[in-house]
This record gives sequence, structure tokens and C-alpha cells, in this order.
Amino acid sequence: MDAFTLMRSFRRIVELGGLAKAAEDLGVSPAGLSKQLRTLEAHLGAVLIQRTTRRMSLTETGQAYFRECVRLLDELDALEASVRQQSQQVGGRLRVNAPVSFALSTLSPLVAEFLRRYPELSLDLTLEDRLLDAVGEGFDVSIRLRAQLQDSSLIARQLGSVCQMLCAAPSYLAQHPPLASPEELQGHSLLHYSLAEPPGLWPLQGPQGPVTVQWPARATVGNSLVLRDLLVAGLGIGALPSFLAASAIASGALVEVLPEYRFAPRQVFAVYPTSRHLQPKVRAFVDFLAERLPAALAAHS
Repeated sequence: MDAFTLMRSFRRIVELGGLAKAAEDLGVSPAGLSKQLRTLEAHLGAVLIQRTTRRMSLTETGQAYFRECVRLLDELDALEASVRQQSQQVGGRLRVNAPVSFALSTLSPLVAEFLRRYPELSLDLTLEDRLLDAVGEGFDVSIRLRAQLQDSSLIARQLGSVCQMLCAAPSYLAQHPPLASPEELQGHSLLHYSLAEPPGLWPLQGPQGPVTVQWPARATVGNSLVLRDLLVAGLGIGALPSFLAASAIASGALVEVLPEYRFAPRQVFAVYPTSRHLQPKVRAFVDFLAERLPAALAAHS
């Protein structure tokens, strides 16, 4: 049994004036509490309480030890209370990484709101399209857009879903015959996203079932914003996530191609290291995104 437990038991014996009352208060048997007292005295090599069949009283050593016990235990309780209070406060530095295009189009306004909500927290946001080693590179949270996550030691919380659609500029489509099926994409100028799953493949679900398109690309880029700009410039047909495609389609800069053929939705995940005690800053950020992100994604659908 640890020394602080023995000290707390000794303190209650003295404060309540006897073993029986202290045992009832602590939820142990009088015999068990008496054994704790003997263990403490043996550890200290001193008698703290003189015991007779009728009464018990503190020795001079016991009186001095009791005063120090009260002081030390009160300080320990205050320290633990302070630590518990701090552990519930959302503060410190939060390191997050997210895909570039998603962060710039969707996450950015939410981040501003999050920082206003938690003024004691500072944020280090890294924008990177490639998949990073969240643990190895010291990130608290990693935002990932994937059809599914590979098994790992990380915890993943799904925050929403993103649709993808085939798009092209009206100027490009005006120069080619109307498209009726994915097979007719052969011979077109196709623009690919190099970090897609899997790259170079367009697995589509259509009225007659799944169809996979795999034709050579005229250009392959590793950023969806660049891909969007190339499509708007009329350089071909490509697959864009809804958070980029929706505004371009609404403005007339792009047109959805083969709208009856769709990709499986990609899920937005918050990924963070496993921990028995999740840090308040991580919990606050992930809970905030779970609260606010679905509406932000719906606005782009």
C-alpha cells in the first residue's frame, strides 16, 4: 500500500477519534484499518498512537506527524485539483495537417470559428496533399479524404462524405460530340489526380452497374485546385470533389459530364493517435468538426 493512502488513513483515525468511526468513513473494516496503522508505524519506525482497550491518544511523535500529514495531504489535494482543472481546459498548441484544396475551400472558415471559440489554443496547420505519418511527424490530428482507411494503430472518426463528379468546361465540350457513356471517353483529353485511389482509374457506378475507365491522361497533377483550373481552361475532362466542382458548375465555368455515372463517395476522416486519455485540445477540435463540417460540405453539394 502506498504511503499517501496510509497517511490518509492515519489522518481520518485522528480526525474522527477512533478506528471504528474512521473505518466506517473509509469503507474498510476496523481490522483492516488497524493493520494499515501498524504498517505505517513499522514503516516510520515510531509509535504514532497509544492504544488501550478503552482509548487511544497521539504520542508526541504522532502529533508532529499528524500536523505534517494534514499539510502535505492538503497540498497534494490542491495540486491534483489544479492538474485536473487544467486537463479540462482547451489550450496549448494543436498540430493539424489537411489536404490543400480541402483546407482552402472548406476547412479555412471553420478554423477561424474554432480559434475564436477557444482563445487559449494556438494552431499549427500544415497543408499537404500527400499522406503524412501523423505520429512520426508529430501531428495531433490528420484530416484525410479517402474511400476507406487502411488498418492502422490510429483512431479514425468519420466527419462527413464528399462526392466526386466528372467535369469539363463548356468550351471543351463544344469541340466534341456529346458523351453518352464512359466508354466514349476514350480518345478524349483526360486529366487525372495523381493521389486518387487508385491513380489513373475512374471506378464509376452507372445505371447498368459499375464501369471502370482507364485511359491515358494528357496531364496528371497532385493538387485538385490545379486540376480545376486546367479543366476551367478547357484542357479536358477530369474528376473533381464536390467542394471544388459545385461553385464552378454554378458559375457556368464547368459542366458535369455523364451525370448519371458517379464515383463512390470519399469519406472525411479525422485521424489521431490512440490514447487512453484523449487530450482536450484534440477532443475539442474533432468534436467541433463533427458538429460543423457536415453543413459546410452540404453547402457544396
